[in-house]
Amino acid sequence: MINKKEFHNIRKDLENFEEKREQVIQLSREIITLSKQIIYSIHRDELNLVPPLITKIKAKVKSLPPSHHDTDIYKVALQEYAEALAYYHFVKDKKLVLRKELGLDSECYLLGLCDFTGELVRKATTHIIQGNTKEAEEIRRFVEDLYGEFIKFNFRNGDLRKKTDMLRGNLRRLEEIMVNVKLRG
Repeated sequence: MINKKEFHNIRKDLENFEEKREQVIQLSREIITLSKQIIYSIHRDELNLVPPLITKIKAKVKSLPPSHHDTDIYKVALQEYAEALAYYHFVKDKKLVLRKELGLDSECYLLGLCDFTGELVRKATTHIIQGNTKEAEEIRRFVEDLYGEFIKFNFRNGDLRKKTDMLRGNLRRLEEIMVNVKLRG
């Protein structure tokens, strides 16, 4: 005989799982959106708008459940979070935010830092346009130092390897920008 109660309980379990999975996905999307708002505000030099966004994003990151219910979007959200806060702390304090300060695992932190260097390329370009070559050169040196730390890892194939290659590409872009500035005087 079939135990119908057992199947009823399984259905409830699966529905509950899907409900929680959707919550993780929605929360992750909100974190991604807030990350983009933080970065956009920094690019527009509207740093006064950032602290309330940071308060919101930290609360959302904290509310992510330990189980991510069979979805990887939470990793993307945490990388975006690392990228946004790394960029904010760099622009505000000229220092790299620590993994511990963000409460992230190593992988999400490092992946976010790689993405953060793309924002630094954009920031350096803005500095060059504004005639602030000293600031652009400081960014180039920072990215060079960061890349120096990344190449000490032994990443195999995967996201960290690809993103480290992207970091190297961002460093090359910064070097090309600075060479062009020097050649043009």
